[in-house]
Amino acid sequence: MLKHQEIIMAGMGGQGIMLIGQLLAYATVLEGGNVVWFPSYGPETRGGPAECTVIISADEIGSPVTSSPDALIAMTQPLLDKFARSVKREGVILVNTSLAEPPDYRDDCTIVAIPANDLAAEVGSAKAANMVMLGAYVELLKPVTLHSVKASMEEVLPERNRQFIPINNAALDRGAKFITG
Repeated sequence: MLKHQEIIMAGMGGQGIMLIGQLLAYATVLEGGNVVWFPSYGPETRGGPAECTVIISADEIGSPVTSSPDALIAMTQPLLDKFARSVKREGVILVNTSLAEPPDYRDDCTIVAIPANDLAAEVGSAKAANMVMLGAYVELLKPVTLHSVKASMEEVLPERNRQFIPINNAALDRGAKFITG
């Protein structure tokens, strides 16, 4: 049974924020849940802020926005700074410590420091840091199974990018393994 979960994923354009949001959303549908994926980004193609909200629930979802998410995936310092204060008490903040410093002002949340770019480089491409973060999130909070996220790749990735499925899957596994030790 799916548990209601609200997450904000935030980074810069080109870091694959929209993609991991779509993968999580599609995996939720595969598992029979209700989901809202709400993207937001600046006019820049690359380098501008990019964020998406994903809300997962077994029940109907009333609004596509959240003011106090259960979790935050922050890929960069500016977006960590923008959203960290909004995470609800006892929420989870996953920080890509390759590019950001964990907040010291949120002792009421679980802070998970993940050197995502470094871990992605270990599996062959630092560009897969987004997948490392998604894998860690899925392993930690279990909104869906990692299997469903992997099964979503064929549907979500455009055909020209399906060659990256093996490295993306390896990065998802590396993020999950980082959580389990």
